[in-house]
Amino acid sequence: MHITVIGTGYVGLVVGAGMAHSGHDVICADIDEDKIERLKRGEIPIYEPGLEPLVEENLEQGRLSFTTDVPGAVRASDVLFIAVGTPPDEDGSADLQHVIAVAETIGRSMNDDKIVITKSTVPVGTAARVREAIEANTQHTVHVCSNPEFLKEGDAVDDFMKPDRVVLGVDSEEAATVLRDLYAPFVRTGNDILLMDIASAELTKYAANAMLATRISFINAIARVCEAAGADVDMVRRGVGSDGRIGPSFLFPGVGYGGSCFPKDVKALIRTSRDLGIDPTILQAVEDTNQEQKALILRRVIDRFGEDLGGRTFAVWGLAFKPNTDDMREAPSLVTIEGLLERGARIVAHDPAAMEEAHRILGDRIELRDVNYDALPGASALLIHTEWHPYRRPDFERIGTSLSKKVIIDGRNLYSPDRMHELGFEYHSVGRRPVGIPHSETIAG
Repeated sequence: MHITVIGTGYVGLVVGAGMAHSGHDVICADIDEDKIERLKRGEIPIYEPGLEPLVEENLEQGRLSFTTDVPGAVRASDVLFIAVGTPPDEDGSADLQHVIAVAETIGRSMNDDKIVITKSTVPVGTAARVREAIEANTQHTVHVCSNPEFLKEGDAVDDFMKPDRVVLGVDSEEAATVLRDLYAPFVRTGNDILLMDIASAELTKYAANAMLATRISFINAIARVCEAAGADVDMVRRGVGSDGRIGPSFLFPGVGYGGSCFPKDVKALIRTSRDLGIDPTILQAVEDTNQEQKALILRRVIDRFGEDLGGRTFAVWGLAFKPNTDDMREAPSLVTIEGLLERGARIVAHDPAAMEEAHRILGDRIELRDVNYDALPGASALLIHTEWHPYRRPDFERIGTSLSKKVIIDGRNLYSPDRMHELGFEYHSVGRRPVGIPHSETIAG
């Protein structure tokens, strides 16, 4: 089958490379000339494990190509995926200008009947707008379908190649037949292809991400109760997660969620609910809880060292919003860093993947180190934001001798409080009692 994917961002690249790997001829089209030239050389503009070799292999085999000629790519294919960005607008709604612009280009470029699939995360009713934009510019028949993506950053290739489920919102049996055939190689182990109406498919993605975000905000709210009550959130989490009706997934306390999906999708679903006359009380609470949680490490630093942080250095381990990605969109680390800089602190940071992205966002306002231990010398505390594997079993003796004060503020609960106490650290985590607090020091000691 001849397929065009319009948009070479995170979703578009994974979809294009994955479809090519299953034997289809795939064109990935984008108007960004620099990005396309890099992709033609096999250079991947994002950090995603497994994606680079997948692109390289299919480029070499001739199944995958890249172009800036979007109209030509439309004419060359039978099935078209729209995979452009839908950033949040000022009111929280999804900005659909790029999706509609692509739809208009498709309409003007069509030379025969096409199946057009919205892969971008879009609110209910977008497919109807896409169809209207296409049909206003062509006399050919178009089948507009919704096929939301469920790709986790850091695991996107596996998620695409071995999906839990494939959700297809279709407008005709003809489109259903083509899409079932398209995805058949990816569900050979028996996972579901779920056919449904387009509106339900569009809403499924938002509902899924909102549910996961809700679990994260819920356990973070419980963590606050644990701290106030003297309980241990790890014990509570295990007790709750062992209930078969609930399960343990996404019940890990921390400094909140970030990235390109959860924050944007929760905001968009809040806006959609209000537009439909529905009070989004639960969703708004999820969003508000997360915003407060993202400031947790900053509050802990201020509580421990005071508002005036001039002359102090803080080491930051982890800048990306989660491991196995360089994505810093909505990352909790940014809340901490901006707050510390405002109070006069010096920041020295490390991340296994997000150093270039951190420099792009923060410039020379913070110092970056290629080795995580090199961020420690002279720092008043180590602040942990991302649960990268190299941070999970570090050399604590080296940490203790490098820091000016043996203080760790851990936003991901990587270490045992008992072990930290044995090693002589002052250790603050999430939803657990702090250990090693020096009674002889003032709050700004």
